[in-house]
Amino acid sequence: MRGAWRSGLVVVLLLAIAPVGSSAQVLARLGYRFNQPAPVPWLAGNAVTDILIAGGKVWAGTGGGLSVSEDGGRSWRSYSRAHGLGKGGVSALARRRDTIWTATAFDTLITNIGYLPAGGGLSYSVDGGATWQWIPQPGPTPVQNVTYDIALTDEAVWITSWGGGLRRSLDMGATWEVVTPDTFLFDPYGNLNHRAFAVIAVDDTLWVGTAKGINKSIDGGRTWVNMNHQNQPRPISGNFVVALAHQRSQGKSLLWAATVEAEDPDEFRAVSVSDDGGRSWRTVLRGEFVHNFGFDPVAGTVYAVSDNGLWKSVAPDSFLVFPPIVDTDTGQRVYTTQFYCAAVGQDGYLWVGTADGLARTNNNGFTWQVFRAYVPTGSGGAPRTYAYPNPFSPMRHNQLGADGYVRFQYNTTKPARVTIRIYDFAMDLVATVVEGKARPAGDFSEAWNGRNDRGDLVANGVYFYRLDIEGEGTFWGKVMILN
Repeated sequence: MRGAWRSGLVVVLLLAIAPVGSSAQVLARLGYRFNQPAPVPWLAGNAVTDILIAGGKVWAGTGGGLSVSEDGGRSWRSYSRAHGLGKGGVSALARRRDTIWTATAFDTLITNIGYLPAGGGLSYSVDGGATWQWIPQPGPTPVQNVTYDIALTDEAVWITSWGGGLRRSLDMGATWEVVTPDTFLFDPYGNLNHRAFAVIAVDDTLWVGTAKGINKSIDGGRTWVNMNHQNQPRPISGNFVVALAHQRSQGKSLLWAATVEAEDPDEFRAVSVSDDGGRSWRTVLRGEFVHNFGFDPVAGTVYAVSDNGLWKSVAPDSFLVFPPIVDTDTGQRVYTTQFYCAAVGQDGYLWVGTADGLARTNNNGFTWQVFRAYVPTGSGGAPRTYAYPNPFSPMRHNQLGADGYVRFQYNTTKPARVTIRIYDFAMDLVATVVEGKARPAGDFSEAWNGRNDRGDLVANGVYFYRLDIEGEGTFWGKVMILN
């Protein structure tokens, strides 16, 4: 499963907070190998675009790089460009046996055009992430050539991108060839079926989602069958296929496709599912822009993630959306409805990646643990508190409901009560974020929605905040508001 073009674009637009150091590159046979520093010991970023769970490890692709945890999220190792990954955030992630592949993407400024997405290349590790080998982005240019998805077979590595189409490597990325899912010469500008976004390999069958439907090959890509909204009696909902996933449940082999409308006004965005090898499709979650899927291998439950949250199947073709996620222990809330990925481990934990962090539950969302990336405060010369994102736009950042949120990060060295107040440039009180909130020793953040105590959005400008930690002192910071 995998691959959402939207996720790739999201990655390049979000701020990566993991520090990126420098490292020497060593020319190797297939690309560049890096003299790699130690991985960063925290989650790489809060925009989590892909999740893989295997062998007791949870891999999380983020806007700041790739993270892995072997203890249920209590600790992380994170890799970025300094460790051999490409430039930018993770746009695709795949695993086969002991080999992990990842692709990255970033924004690049093109003269007289503006910012466009670009592929940062691919990297793979055969030793659990201890070392990485980087491969330049295949194709004539990295611009508008982001790798959105990766599929691995015994013989080949398959990747998809808008400008680069469907490509295959038979030698671990040393060389690549374009494979068109039809009989025409490669033309990503004139042929929608050559703009590829999703790819999965299921047994001996390859499935490729493009801007003109779903393509199926049972002979390694030599011949193809195309399924689209126009050529079947019971077709897929839309021809723009942004994600594909496979599920085995109750003896059935199910193919799930997240689609949006392409050119035909009869098409619509929804999820299409087939249990007969693509000969017919039924539609669920009509109107939802779904980015990806996760499956409970024991219960057979289907999870779909969309711009409007996390959905769970509660009956055949019937889904309900989860309420907002709040960490049961810390009260930390996920401030977004944009969910990008989901996966269920053998231990029954459901993991979800959002635009505002990572979360997991093992009891159907009754309780949650939330994992977020942050730079620790109060040690190693770091300030005792800081605000992020900063500058902060209540109209754009961490949107949930009608509000956006900025966080104030801080730490306590012992159990204490915490108060945070906001002041304007004249040092008049604007808002009280928390007052006398009990916190144990540790790292915490409090969120502010950019409104004053009357409920009005504050004007643009610089604001000061005062953090009072009982028994430890008063600490000041500032945040810029830009609507």
